[in-house]
Amino acid sequence: MPRSETIGVFKALLLDMDGTLVNSDAVVERCWRRWALREGLDPEAALKVVHGRQGYATMAVLLPDRPMEQNYADNRAMLAEETADTDGVVPIAGAPAFMDAIAGLPHALVTSADEALARTRMNASGLRMPVIRVTAESVGASKPDPEGFLKGAAELGFAPADCVVFEDSEAGIAAGRAAGMRVVGVGPRASALSPDAHVEDLTQLRVEAAADGSIRLRISAR
Repeated sequence: MPRSETIGVFKALLLDMDGTLVNSDAVVERCWRRWALREGLDPEAALKVVHGRQGYATMAVLLPDRPMEQNYADNRAMLAEETADTDGVVPIAGAPAFMDAIAGLPHALVTSADEALARTRMNASGLRMPVIRVTAESVGASKPDPEGFLKGAAELGFAPADCVVFEDSEAGIAAGRAAGMRVVGVGPRASALSPDAHVEDLTQLRVEAAADGSIRLRISAR
């Protein structure tokens, strides 16, 4: 039998979407390459900072002297563009089974996407949308600010220390840490960011629910 390692016991799970449950890299790269070229920026340099943040926050990093009002306007256009494009949007390996495994457990989606984009990508991937979710409209600050994860914990009714975050990006992992939560990194982007634990994809995760309501997470070795 494959070896497994317990990574912790928690009371609630907080899930990023893009790169964690859903592979939307093809769409993200198409849309942001076009935007970067329109703005006279190097697309490869832009792609290094887009993951995990809301669009306006990415634009502020890339164009620090540009008025924020213009970033917000471009962000609205970008969200519409990304929502209309589902070509190549697929579930991360193991995501359907993982979502089934946690269906009866306290969990929330905490994403930098807005509600429309989150629904579109979860549906395109054939994944169940969590009842509790914190989307772009729900917060005043983008990851790496911890607001989204703190709000998710509060809506679930648990202290931050009782929650575990699943993330793939530098901004998201930083947000989880700033919220005082342990972080499980998912996928290749997360591997170099020193999360508390790391999995190549969600097929490595095992979820065990105890009678007292606690949730034990195990990683299966490959």
